[in-house]
Amino acid sequence: MAVKIRLARHGKKGYAFYHIVAADSRAPRDGKFIEKLGTYNPNTNPATIDLKFDRALDWLLKGAQPTDTCRAILSYKGVLYKKHLMGGVAKGAFTEAEAEAKFNKWATEKQNKIDAKSNKLASDATAAKKAQLAAEVKVKEERAAAIAEKKAAAAAEAAAAAAEATEEAPAEEAAEA
Repeated sequence: MAVKIRLARHGKKGYAFYHIVAADSRAPRDGKFIEKLGTYNPNTNPATIDLKFDRALDWLLKGAQPTDTCRAILSYKGVLYKKHLMGGVAKGAFTEAEAEAKFNKWATEKQNKIDAKSNKLASDATAAKKAQLAAEVKVKEERAAAIAEKKAAAAAEAAAAAAEATEEAPAEEAAEA
């Protein structure tokens, strides 16, 4: 039986959510699987990946073949790197402690990159919100200035009309007298 590590689609139309599964290669995409290894949500930024690291590594060591997308996910999480390091230990290139140190160093660097991206996205969102608020305040001030200008023009017209009416009133009184 050829085992594949692949994605099984879930979620609604236009909002896919995937389960990472180990399944027989002959089984349908969303059909029967041997074991669920995790989940993958590409709708978030960065994508959310929950993976049973040890089980995925175990399946790879047993000979399971990941699909292209799953290979990228496993590489992103470090499962393929860990398998590579274990191969080096088996060949005697370095000790298990050295392999674990290399993997831990890589994992911390990777986590720092992910955290930096998340922080950058959050700060960009905050900056965009502030810029939008500043633009809205500017528009509000422009509208208030336009309204004040219209009111001033209307008041000036009313004052001119009142002044004209007071000038006409003495002339009419003089004509009546």
